[in-house]
Order: sequence, then structure tokens, then C-alpha cells
Amino acid sequence: MDPVSKLLRIFTDEAAYFGDRKVFEVVAIRAREAGLAGATVLQALVGFGHTPHLHTRRLLEDDQSVVVEIVDEEGRLRAFAASLSDLPDIGLITLEAVEVLRSPSRASLDG
Repeated sequence: MDPVSKLLRIFTDEAAYFGDRKVFEVVAIRAREAGLAGATVLQALVGFGHTPHLHTRRLLEDDQSVVVEIVDEEGRLRAFAASLSDLPDIGLITLEAVEVLRSPSRASLDG
């Protein structure tokens, strides 16, 4: 991976669906299909966004905030973010500079 990389963060919530799949799963699957370097889905303990609704885990309800993080080259990430326009319930999408200190080679990941 190029040492000049960016971090794409996609905010959604656990209860958001696109068809029969959760939105965060669709994002992760599409990231893999797009050949991006990798994606990680993080689940928040508590979160809120543009509405006052507080997302938390309850006994019989999954409604936590979720963040998908992807590190790759800026152009690839911008194109990927644009390709998500058909997904509902995606909140904030951010892009920031990161310094990659260690990255396994692509060959070791594919093998």
C-alpha cells in the first residue's frame, strides 16, 4: 500500500438494512469486491448523529452506532464512497490523512 494513505469512515447504525443485509455488511462486502486494502466494522457502545436519538444496546434490540473504517489510496476511497449513494441510512462519511506504519504485503494476504 502507498505510504500516503487515507482513512475513510462511514457511519451508520446496526439496525439499518439494505434488502436482507445490514448496511454495514453491504459496505464491507462492496469494499472487498472493489479490491480495497481492507475494512473493519466497529460497534459503538453509545452514539448519536443528526437526530437526538441515542443508539445503545438493549436486551432485545440491536440499535448501536456502527463505523466502517477503510484505509487505502485517496482516489480509490473517494470513488468507493461515491459508489455507496444507493445505500440508505448511511450517515456521515469522513476522509482523513493517516500514516501507515506497517502493512502486510498483498501477497501474504491473498495466499
